[in-house]
Amino acid sequence: MNQNIKIDPYGFREYDARWLYEKDISKEGITNLGKGLGTQIKKHTQKENPRVIVGHDYRSYSEEIKSALKKGLISTGCYIEDIGLSLSPMVYFAQFNLDADAVAMVTASHNENGWTGVKMGIKKGLTHAPEEMKELKDITLNQKFIEGKGTEKQIENFQQIYKDDLINDNKIDKRIKAVVACGNGTAGVFAPDILRGIGCEVIELDCELDWTFPKYNPNPEDLEMLHAIAKAVKDSNADIGFGFDGDGDRVGVIDDNGNEIFSDKIGLIIARNLSTKYKNSKFIVDVKSTGLYSKDKILLDNNCETIYWKTGHSHIKRKVNTEKALAGFEKSGHFFFNKPLGYGYDDGINSAIHVCHLLNDQNKRMSEIISELPNTFQTPTMAPFCKDEEKYKVVDDLVKQIKEIKKNKTKIDDQEINDVLTVNGVRFSFDDGSWGLIRASSNKPSLVIVTESPTSDTRKKKIFEFIDDLLQKTEKIGEYDQKI
Repeated sequence: MNQNIKIDPYGFREYDARWLYEKDISKEGITNLGKGLGTQIKKHTQKENPRVIVGHDYRSYSEEIKSALKKGLISTGCYIEDIGLSLSPMVYFAQFNLDADAVAMVTASHNENGWTGVKMGIKKGLTHAPEEMKELKDITLNQKFIEGKGTEKQIENFQQIYKDDLINDNKIDKRIKAVVACGNGTAGVFAPDILRGIGCEVIELDCELDWTFPKYNPNPEDLEMLHAIAKAVKDSNADIGFGFDGDGDRVGVIDDNGNEIFSDKIGLIIARNLSTKYKNSKFIVDVKSTGLYSKDKILLDNNCETIYWKTGHSHIKRKVNTEKALAGFEKSGHFFFNKPLGYGYDDGINSAIHVCHLLNDQNKRMSEIISELPNTFQTPTMAPFCKDEEKYKVVDDLVKQIKEIKKNKTKIDDQEINDVLTVNGVRFSFDDGSWGLIRASSNKPSLVIVTESPTSDTRKKKIFEFIDDLLQKTEKIGEYDQKI
């Protein structure tokens, strides 16, 4: 094996690939990843020269990595159609618009600088599932490559085609004043133009491209970013604030009072709004999301069903596809709108557009709309460090412990666990509607912790303290990224 080829096996994650460049993967390793992906695409499409859409985000090294990836893809016989600087949803859209066979987007999404990765998919609107990632890992690491002769071409002006597709059918009547924050990431090229295009008055916040991310990481779950948006909303007397992640597939929302609204609750009020127009619909939500969906009167009155499913954009978009659901929502800010509202994949700007439609349709302020939901006390998503090679074993052990606690009817803050959901890690619930979640992160060496209580902030904290105590006893846990 070429000594320059470096690929950390743990970079092949549940449904995409992410590494620290060049610590965990070399440029030659990226080329081998391209060879592996090209081989996989040819195997699944049964085409000699499958057409692959390729794009990249705005990081200092992304174009270099894209070139190395394309080199590998071309060596297997793939025909590359390069759409240039992109958002992940723009690449997904291009597969539909250009009727291509597969996609490969070079991005580390919201991860900190130094990270790189690839989001990829073959079937339109879907990204790799865990079994496809395992296959790709095997092909790449064992160099089971197919050789062929491919080509590449640049697709000019595709940014405008993508913008126009979102603008043309989404015009609003109400003049909504929106703060649009992009954390100096790639969404800055797209989000302000699109939201202006549908009729919003846009106040830009950190929309200039700067791959050093000088203010904060472009991550709509990051409290620093959310606080900056909240201040801008209050200072400018805006109707709404939007924060987009590094590759534009997620959105965070701030209401007109400067309050941060967790995305699962935004999803619920969008679902409520849609349910009156599309009765008997299905909605998919991830296990980190609020328990309010399952008991919501408006959804139930409109005969709508909510299914809780595995966290992760690839898992939710597949479930939306297989269940023919109208939409799917993740607490992280990935929203998925199926026909006739979208193509089934996650697009943060399209999600922001649906929030604008909500404000337009109801002619209320966002603070009024959110106040109509039952009050709950939620933690942000918290991620304590845990080694990639240990995190799944740690979670498996904790699942067993939680099940044992339920079996023994052991009380936590004077209540017994009444339900345990293990579709993705473990989500345990109580009679009062409170719950806690422990799962392994799909894309970083960490766990994911969330708690919620409809009764009190104190109860939310007590459940977190219970979880944290379990974690510390494992002696496998490092620092949290943020903590209540």
